[in-house]
Amino acid sequence: MSGHLAVIGLGPGDARYLTPEADEALAAAQAVYGYGSYIDRVPARAGQSRHVSDNREEHARAAAALRHAAQGARVAVVSGGDPGVFAMAAAVCEEIESGPENWRGLDVTVIPGVTAMLAVAARIGAPLGHDFCTLSLSDNLKPWDLIERRLDAAASTGFVIALYNPVSRARPWQFSAAIERLRRHLLPSTPVVFGHAVGRPDEAVNVTTLDQADTTPADMATLVIVGSRDTRVVQRPGRSPLVYTPRAVAEVSA
Repeated sequence: MSGHLAVIGLGPGDARYLTPEADEALAAAQAVYGYGSYIDRVPARAGQSRHVSDNREEHARAAAALRHAAQGARVAVVSGGDPGVFAMAAAVCEEIESGPENWRGLDVTVIPGVTAMLAVAARIGAPLGHDFCTLSLSDNLKPWDLIERRLDAAASTGFVIALYNPVSRARPWQFSAAIERLRRHLLPSTPVVFGHAVGRPDEAVNVTTLDQADTTPADMATLVIVGSRDTRVVQRPGRSPLVYTPRAVAEVSA
């Protein structure tokens, strides 16, 4: 089959974070599919069609892009950050698995991007310097009690935790509940980093502690990094602090 589908990570926002591979794939695409705010980041090109859909229509978007590619076109599906982290690459794979047999014959490429946790971590130092994990606080696709169990497991075993999708209009209470859950396992002084819209004009990165975290504003453009018991904050007069997690474990609990 001659069609090609590229699932492309755009990075966190600034064009400097777009990889050369991603830029080349976007330039070669005859059609681009994506959520509106992500397609807005893609420069318009003559002869290239743009197909905008709502943020909650991932599977319909993936199926539409696959159908288009199956007609022999070069198609791009775009995601913010990295397409394999809570984004479109999984939706495309799922549609290929359940869809028509001819979709399995398509040439599919997943092109990585700088995901939010890496962009935020780089802004503040090295909070992901030792073992870490990522969790989405959205309970749209999984039950809240499963999220709670995963928070318990991650915090109790010493992982730094990157939290995606902390708050939305439809999910106003989950972030506070997650912070309260983490307080069962971590000290009140545990560093917590809030990175809002890193790589965009309204970027803001703030450092607080676990005992204050649920009073700090967050939204869907915010990535939250909760430190482990080993995570440190280095204060620097006149400069932003450095937050890092040493590569060597200071204390091993039973």
